Amino acid sequence: MGQTLTEIAQALKDANKKVQLIYAFNGTGKTRLSRAFKALIAPTDANAAEDEQEQNESIGKILYYNAFTEDLFYWDNDLEAVSDLDAIRKLKIHPNSFTDWVLAEQGQDANIITHFQRYTNDKLTPRFNEQYNEISFSIDGGNDGNVENIKISKGEESCLIWCIFYSLLKQVVEVLNQPEPAERETNRFNDLEYVFIDDPVSSLDDNHLIELAVNIAELIKSSPLNLHYIITTHNPLFINVLINEIGNKICYMLDKQDDGTYELKEKKGDSNKSFSYHLYLKHIIEEAITTNSIQKYHFILLRNLYEKTANFLGYPQWSELLPDDKKVYYNRIIQFTSHSTLSNEVVPEPTEPEKQVVKFLLDHLVDNNYYKEEQNGTV
Repeated sequence: MGQTLTEIAQALKDANKKVQLIYAFNGTGKTRLSRAFKALIAPTDANAAEDEQEQNESIGKILYYNAFTEDLFYWDNDLEAVSDLDAIRKLKIHPNSFTDWVLAEQGQDANIITHFQRYTNDKLTPRFNEQYNEISFSIDGGNDGNVENIKISKGEESCLIWCIFYSLLKQVVEVLNQPEPAERETNRFNDLEYVFIDDPVSSLDDNHLIELAVNIAELIKSSPLNLHYIITTHNPLFINVLINEIGNKICYMLDKQDDGTYELKEKKGDSNKSFSYHLYLKHIIEEAITTNSIQKYHFILLRNLYEKTANFLGYPQWSELLPDDKKVYYNRIIQFTSHSTLSNEVVPEPTEPEKQVVKFLLDHLVDNNYYKEEQNGTV
């Protein structure tokens, strides 16, 4: 029997898990679920205007990122400019306590710019004004000089807003990791219990989406035990990287029924055939081998494919599927190259011998019948 989103929100709260991951197709109700969960955890004044609550809400028991977070930002396109070249386009920020703290009080603008350029383009630079309520953008044109006051794409805008939220969340975690409340730099996060993240930056390419998932996983693992995370997404690659990177988690699939109710189905383990994730992994790796475009993140995908295969076959360690003659060597190569910090300072391009390892180990997985296509009893 189906449930309302409020009932599902209550079930998520009652589960009392450190991390709960939810996969759902677009339009199913992920954002509405985040709103229902927020209303359950921190009810607001029904007489206040909803947009005013969104803009001025202080951090209490829940911090959340969803489509409404983006509503804090809006464009001033300078429509009265004499010409397009004279236009001064700015992304403006409604007054709110979130960006005030992370930008004005904590001075996180440099870190936000670094995150943004890593996920998009290192020649695309956002600039915050002194009041931290306007952002302008320029792009480095090389010998032709900078192009100022450009309007970025919707995907780039979403990425910037996520980077602001992510910088805030990192600061929050750092504050809460101080065990003595009296010694924390601020007390505004002392009551925080939940972080709800709904579909962060779905416009990223696979490489950056994997990096984003790994970064979120690392932040979650560094968080205090009493801070609970709920993450929803429609992207199978994103959720499966999270599944493989986070140890203590529970995964669901959210379905909308014909009668308008919802069902939250628990998915056990990471061998979830409903995502066809193993087929997707295999396809991405094979394509990279064929085009000689193997990058660091392909080692993460290869490791995940080995992990899924070992899970399905009942092996306690995925490394047991590696070739016997050089098991330690291949394990070290995969572990080192797919290290979860994905440091920006590490050269992303693998060496030619490392690229050959990817092809050899994928062939080994297929040729030894560890991996089988779906119609033959899939992994």
